[in-house]
Amino acid sequence: MKGDSFPQPLDRVAIAAMVILSLITILLLVGGDKSIPRVRGFSWQETTISSVDRAFTLRFNRPMNRDSVESNLQIDPPLPGKISWAGERMAYTLLYPAPYGTTYTLQLSGARDRFADSDDTEHYIEPFQAPFQSRDRVMLYLGSEGSERGRLVLYNFSQDQKTILTPSDLSVLSFEMYPDGDRILFSALDRNADRRGLTDSRIYTVTTGLDFSSEDADAPGRVQRILDNDTYQNLQFALAPDGTTIVVQRARRDRPGSDFGLWVIREGDDPERFPTEPGGEFVIAPNSKELAIAQGQGVALLSIEPGTEGNEPLQFFPQYGRVMGFTQDGRAAVMVKFNSDYTRSMVVVPNIGEPEEILRTSGSILDAEFDPSGRYIYALVTELLEADEYIEQPYILALDLETQDSQELVRFERSSLDLNMSLAPDGQAILFDRLGIVPPNERPDAPLTSSGGAIDTSELWILFPLVNAQGELTRPQPEQLPLDGFNPRWLP
Repeated sequence: MKGDSFPQPLDRVAIAAMVILSLITILLLVGGDKSIPRVRGFSWQETTISSVDRAFTLRFNRPMNRDSVESNLQIDPPLPGKISWAGERMAYTLLYPAPYGTTYTLQLSGARDRFADSDDTEHYIEPFQAPFQSRDRVMLYLGSEGSERGRLVLYNFSQDQKTILTPSDLSVLSFEMYPDGDRILFSALDRNADRRGLTDSRIYTVTTGLDFSSEDADAPGRVQRILDNDTYQNLQFALAPDGTTIVVQRARRDRPGSDFGLWVIREGDDPERFPTEPGGEFVIAPNSKELAIAQGQGVALLSIEPGTEGNEPLQFFPQYGRVMGFTQDGRAAVMVKFNSDYTRSMVVVPNIGEPEEILRTSGSILDAEFDPSGRYIYALVTELLEADEYIEQPYILALDLETQDSQELVRFERSSLDLNMSLAPDGQAILFDRLGIVPPNERPDAPLTSSGGAIDTSELWILFPLVNAQGELTRPQPEQLPLDGFNPRWLP
């Protein structure tokens, strides 16, 4: 025979498989894929978010009818936001940070895929529900009475719990927080040392007992020395927003006029000199790579990345005297300008575009902070009163950069200028203190302010809430907290 007209057994199996696959393909093309759509992943599921967490994603197992997802997605309590899509992935961007101290639930049911009919309820998405939470609302302050005097104290509003962090032999002068909330960087005087002036501080870290990025937090109150003061005085310091770099202004004890400048401490490295022109107040930018410092007749922006020591300033802003703060994304700064008529101006200086004066005062500009959205600036300023003696009256002001409106929040009728203000990371509240100051010889055991006065009386106050659910300013009434202390600061 020239050939075999009957297929071999293996050929028959292959032909049968092809026929079956063809039938399945035809059925799928005619009837569609009827598997139930599901959520494959939710990026915030069972996590703790902070003010810098502004967007989450939902991933689906198949292309979805987008309108049905958007109309059925629920967050409780509500978090206003905007939705965008990329294939089977949906992104939800918050308009404002999630308020702290809250547990949220995301739910999705009743949505369908792109190919299902609107009345095909048997093939709606498998109902999905997942929790997430924002960080606890936590503040730190310096105690002023009894066993808390001069010590760093943590108060957790969400848990109504107070913890003294630093030991009794250290008198804390100033402090800054690490981004994960697990540690505090602070300068302090040794109460048992022979030298106890404001320039005789050492720099330490202390654990808070909190760590929002991990479940394995260290116990609170573990102190570690970072920088001594044997040869150099530590004058002021700043911590980078990412927590990896510390910049300290130091002066040599035996020749402070000729050996004065900045030092940089990078994580895991020894302190290094940072060669630059002498300067005044400084702040590290949100990108943690640049330092804004008052130098000469303006503000210089310097790179503090390794290998850039001694380089020329990246930018120089003439006529400005201080940098008060940056927007969260670093696209703009608020600076103070000293005018020839002896007034002071608050100016928003963007990376791109022209500076804009938003306030001019005959008094002082003590503090200013952008809210997380960049729309509002909250400022602690003073007004020069017409009187026989020189009197500056402080007040806290909210400035709306969108509408150009301003709103006075609280005025201090009789107060020293040793005031501190702190805006909550979610933009919802302001902490401030009210102090009674006396000469140090009248209260030699009392904590000192940054200007060297002794604190005779102190009160802590809060303004809450600052904005409503739509992000518009409210008119909160000041409320005194049942705590004795000063220099209150919110934990990030």
